[in-house]
Amino acid sequence: MTQGWKLKILGEIAEVQSGGTPLTSRNEYWFGDIPWYSSGELNETFTKTPKQLITPKGLEESNAKLFPKGSLLIGMYDTAALKMSILDRDAAFNQAIAGVKPNENIDLKFILFAINSRRVEILNLRRGVRQKNLSLAKIKNIALPIPPLPEQKRIVAILDEAFEGIDRAIANTEKNLANSRELFESYRNSLLTQDNEQWEETTLGAEIDLMTGFPFKSNGYTDSDQSIRLLRGDNIVQGALRWDDVKKWPESEISEYLIYQLKEDDVVLAMDRPWVKAGLKHAMISSDDLPCLLVQRTACLRGNKNINNRFLMYLIGSHSFTQHILSNQTGIGVPHISGKQIQSFKFLKPSLSEQNFISNNLDELRSKSQRLETIYRQKISALNELKQSILQKAFTGELTADNANQVKKTAKEVEVNAA
Repeated sequence: MTQGWKLKILGEIAEVQSGGTPLTSRNEYWFGDIPWYSSGELNETFTKTPKQLITPKGLEESNAKLFPKGSLLIGMYDTAALKMSILDRDAAFNQAIAGVKPNENIDLKFILFAINSRRVEILNLRRGVRQKNLSLAKIKNIALPIPPLPEQKRIVAILDEAFEGIDRAIANTEKNLANSRELFESYRNSLLTQDNEQWEETTLGAEIDLMTGFPFKSNGYTDSDQSIRLLRGDNIVQGALRWDDVKKWPESEISEYLIYQLKEDDVVLAMDRPWVKAGLKHAMISSDDLPCLLVQRTACLRGNKNINNRFLMYLIGSHSFTQHILSNQTGIGVPHISGKQIQSFKFLKPSLSEQNFISNNLDELRSKSQRLETIYRQKISALNELKQSILQKAFTGELTADNANQVKKTAKEVEVNAA
């Protein structure tokens, strides 16, 4: 370790506490004047106005903690694990957040940068079956290399300047990525909503065969090579399938479930939580996905002789169908769409030749859009890797005056190139 630096655990150099949630059934605990954050509101450098406020009584009679402006909030649970924000006001927070109030000789942003330099290693400490969480004890025991306060401030100043340029480059690239998606969506909607008197008004129910999946029991799952994949809602993302978390069923029992076998070009839709922030969970089955069986709360849509399945795929991914889903889904904890609600969607149906024309045009634009998205994602990944390499230099004592200037120069160059 660099001379003058000491390895300290977070609990030694800061007060670290988890928060709590006042009983939601007690109105006198809520709608007060004390800002209260949940872990889903983290991930910015500084906190923004919270969605909820609690009362002094709610604070006093719960495990919620009030931390001062300038404290660090660290998410501990699930997808919010290690998301961090600096409090821009005095505020309380829930049990999924660890509040960090550093000692006088510790720079808060130095802690934030130091934790980020070990992000992958710390996230590997998560535990859990249904969701992976960090415990308060693990947060307190994060070991960080700590130099004297003047060196902390020097490092923070260098990183602030370098990351400002890199973050602008990332923001510009993300904007280009969003513009590429918006261009495709705009073109799709313009093709599907043409004002054509020859197009026939119809419903999905009149044009497709709809199948919902079978409730396969988890005690029948197998890891055997002689097995067939089960397609669940969790395997469906926006316009694609992912098989990284797959359940399988014995191939020897497939004869009992032949009706649930999917076919190439089938369109599938998640019926539980069909829409998430990233978009509608739908996809088209390819030959690479087969063989697989459809699981309950997942729908398969097969076009009849008057519907091109590629056209159907683009229709299901359209803004109008998404709005139909959002306005009809039911349930509070887990929103759900029923088969009848899917079938009730109204649309204007072109002729088969026009469907083919529309699908071919969208295929071509989608291919170009996906190539651009790949380029933009690779660029964002490279920029994040650059940030991580700079952090590694900073927290191994390698950020000397000479290479600090090189870091700043590199950051400026990537910002200019991304403009």
